[in-house]
Amino acid sequence: MSGSTRRTGHSGRDALHTAGQAPAGPPPRPVVAALMLGMALAALDSTIIATAVPQIVGDLGGFAVFSWLFSGYLLAVTVTLPVYGKLSDTFGRRPILITGIVLFLAGSLACAGAWNMAALIAFRVVQGLGGGALQGTVQTIAADLYPMRDRPRIQARLSSVWAASSVAGPALGGLLAAGAGWRWIFLINVPVGAVALWLIVRHFAEPQRSPERSAARPRVDWPGALAIFATGGLLLTALVQGGVAWAWCSAPSLLLFAGSALGAALTVLIERRAAEPIIPGWVWRRRTISAVNLSLGALGLLMVAPTVFLPTYAQAVLGLGPTAAGFVLSVMTLSWPVSAALSSHVYNRLGIRSCAVLGIAAAGLILLAFPLLPYPGAAWQPALIMLALGAALGLFQLPLIIGVQSSVGYPERGTATASILFCRQVGQSLGAALFGALANATLNDRLAQAPSGIRPGLPDDLDAVSRALEHPGALTAHATDYLRRAVDTTVDHVYLGAAAAAALALTALLVLAPRRFPVHADVRAAGEGEPGGT
Repeated sequence: MSGSTRRTGHSGRDALHTAGQAPAGPPPRPVVAALMLGMALAALDSTIIATAVPQIVGDLGGFAVFSWLFSGYLLAVTVTLPVYGKLSDTFGRRPILITGIVLFLAGSLACAGAWNMAALIAFRVVQGLGGGALQGTVQTIAADLYPMRDRPRIQARLSSVWAASSVAGPALGGLLAAGAGWRWIFLINVPVGAVALWLIVRHFAEPQRSPERSAARPRVDWPGALAIFATGGLLLTALVQGGVAWAWCSAPSLLLFAGSALGAALTVLIERRAAEPIIPGWVWRRRTISAVNLSLGALGLLMVAPTVFLPTYAQAVLGLGPTAAGFVLSVMTLSWPVSAALSSHVYNRLGIRSCAVLGIAAAGLILLAFPLLPYPGAAWQPALIMLALGAALGLFQLPLIIGVQSSVGYPERGTATASILFCRQVGQSLGAALFGALANATLNDRLAQAPSGIRPGLPDDLDAVSRALEHPGALTAHATDYLRRAVDTTVDHVYLGAAAAAALALTALLVLAPRRFPVHADVRAAGEGEPGGT
């Protein structure tokens, strides 16, 4: 049993209450509603701006930097996840969640009143500072409120809310921008967030903290928090903007990567000396957590293939409109929550690691099947693959999150949860950079091999190719078919890369993860343990 299973020195029901164990009865419905509203807010604002960019740029200008409306929010969410995780363990979940909602609402109101693009980007970063608290703390509170056997149910609900909000975001953003105006994209957050805030303040009471922790003065590693924020910001800026705003081998990219490497070294030095480090060493020393961190980082890498490149494939190769292309992707969000909700029946029999191994192995095979689709094929074929992929990933991700949350006690759960969400976000940013480079290299190779008769008029990058295929009137039939086949080959290679990411996740589980996930003493005292498996 790892260090995460030490006993607290209390016994019985009072010990569980003191340690923050889930109560015997069901959680209050208003609190569950508040968690789902908070998750909806964080998910909506990651996608809702996508279809409103033309209206925003037309009003405020700043076309050259509009991508920072997405990057700034993503950066702020990602780099604050580990900080909020540690703060929620130090000060409790309630104040951190309230702070996150207030920051998010303040950022939303400021975005609605932005007077130019620079101001809007800055206020989106404020939104992201609140979004980081929402994502991590909501997941942690859900684990606090529900015992291990019931966590698949609440996590599946949260996954459903996230999926539905992410898919609905672009459509809702387009409707609001075209109808009421783009500023209502941010104003709509205010009543939703206000309800969530009122429900948390009114109905959510945290369990009593242990006398030792209550008497101790909280110590916060602010230098470590600043170092993590700076290091993560430099690294993610390099990954998000490299190959877009500047070339990968240009001075800005090299300086950012060098700065992030120096920042990482400085962070390690600070965290080793800190009494209460933001990212404690046990996050990586415990095999359970380190294996899950690496596996979910690979999941973030993998997810870039369907979320970023499948819509391009559906429109450029299959000739679908934006709505139909979105449906091809969205079917994955139908099977994922259902599979996650049912995953407990699998890991109750096989164990958490075996269930996750089954899910990611199946996902790898499904990703390998994508390049085997016929050209040009029919829309139902990639949709069927996405449906199967969602079912496989539901068996993979949720058991691992539950396993990590159950392997630690209340005082460590926020940090552990934030670490796995942080690794998933970093993996997604890394995947966007790697697969973007792979896609551009493949497409450039195909364009260089184009017949000489059509080569002079061909576009020179994936975005330009996609736009040309949306309006193929200027292209010959031969050139159009060649470009479609080039995009088909490009996306096939990306899916092979995603299958390699699945293999990395599988390797991390088989090599690092214990055959049986350890269960913390608080959970065992409630009569629970990891069922199934050997």
